[in-house]
Amino acid sequence: MKPKTDNNFMRLEFAARSENEGFARIAVASFLSRLDITLEEVEEIKTVVSEAVTNAIIHGYEEDESGTVIIETTYTAANIEITVADHGIGIADLEEARQPLFTTKPELERSGMGFTIMENFMDTLEIETEIGRGTRIRLVKKLTKNEALCN
Repeated sequence: MKPKTDNNFMRLEFAARSENEGFARIAVASFLSRLDITLEEVEEIKTVVSEAVTNAIIHGYEEDESGTVIIETTYTAANIEITVADHGIGIADLEEARQPLFTTKPELERSGMGFTIMENFMDTLEIETEIGRGTRIRLVKKLTKNEALCN
């Protein structure tokens, strides 16, 4: 099969409600379903989407359902790129937030492993945050097969 070289993308915007986290996971997985990636890679991507969306809802908006979460997903023959963004409160101390087991919501039984999981399952994790303006997480996974995209 001939590799497809053009990019494909999708953009989702949805209410910052906990019940929408599952929708986000499935939507991204469905969009990527035509790629030749392993079931393990699909599960890892679903997990990082879940972590990023949950962080936006619980920490970014502090469970204020009037906010929105935006997911953009792009794939090429070489990479899958996912961004998850919110317009919430931002992260006061990004270095502290990236530490394993750190959580600002222990009363919600949060593990503090979100960023660690994202970093371990993806090849690139970039975080942009500004107090009062929100957070944008960019995740990249390199595709190991050159012919991941086929006609």
